[in-house]
Amino acid sequence: MVMIVVVAAIIAGNKNNIDNKHIGGNDSEYVTNGISPEVERFRVVFEKYARQEGVFGQVDVIMALTMQESGGRSLDIMQSSESIGLPPNSITDPELSIKVGIKHFKKVFIKAGKDIKLTLQAYNFGSGFIDYVKKKGGKYSKKLAYEFSRIQALKMGWNSYGDPEYVDHVMRYLKGSNDVKLVNGAIDGYETIMKEALKYEGRPYVWGGSNPKTGFDCSGLVQWSYSKAGISLPRTAQEQYSATKKISEKQARPGDLVFFGGTYAGKAITHVGIYVGNGKMFNSNDSGVEYSDLKAGYWREHLVSFGRIKF
Repeated sequence: MVMIVVVAAIIAGNKNNIDNKHIGGNDSEYVTNGISPEVERFRVVFEKYARQEGVFGQVDVIMALTMQESGGRSLDIMQSSESIGLPPNSITDPELSIKVGIKHFKKVFIKAGKDIKLTLQAYNFGSGFIDYVKKKGGKYSKKLAYEFSRIQALKMGWNSYGDPEYVDHVMRYLKGSNDVKLVNGAIDGYETIMKEALKYEGRPYVWGGSNPKTGFDCSGLVQWSYSKAGISLPRTAQEQYSATKKISEKQARPGDLVFFGGTYAGKAITHVGIYVGNGKMFNSNDSGVEYSDLKAGYWREHLVSFGRIKF
């Protein structure tokens, strides 16, 4: 009888794990990278409250945020006391800190339109940053983070306000969740190109950057990543545009390039990204090196053409 009960419990436990994965599913573009044991040991607690709040898919992002907030070295592990109007470190129970912190994360996440980088910066600055970004076009950028920080510091009479580099600091503990796999119809070398490009995910955009030591701008990332597959491309987005055969969006395959205009004053072609399929590209922009959606919004409005490299 005891054996039957034990086996039944194990089966029930396994079923719950399967159900939880099915219900929760990690729908984030990111997974944790370099999380400390002090934070990792609370994963089941993070999952519990993330599931309750309907943000289970963002567990890894929340844990990366926690690394930046405390690294697990504080009882108020998510530094969430201030989100409920208490002085810093008033919460002295890690589970309560996680419960309160995830509730606050969800509130900010929804207000930010589920934009992860905007959510992260607003967790640090407060949700007023989201209102500020919406007035400035609605897209997070480090430039806007610095502007908001300066404005708030002057308003408060402080030397500084928050951490305008907060997104980059959190991104140190995250990496892309999608392993690069061979894709039917992709151009030759696509797997090699994306394996290289993904090494720099989360790094900041650097104007004129063309290698890992300097950082990358849009065309610098493209030129560098394609070179790893033996594909030589010119340096600028405009030159890369001229070096490709123009194709329609329906013809585009993973590994083709996608070009944009009017993202800043100057030449006709001002930005380039690597098309990865399903209406997305991988690129270096003001928000950093990241995946971006081409289906609607800013990038859709500035899209000029898709281009295939002439081998």
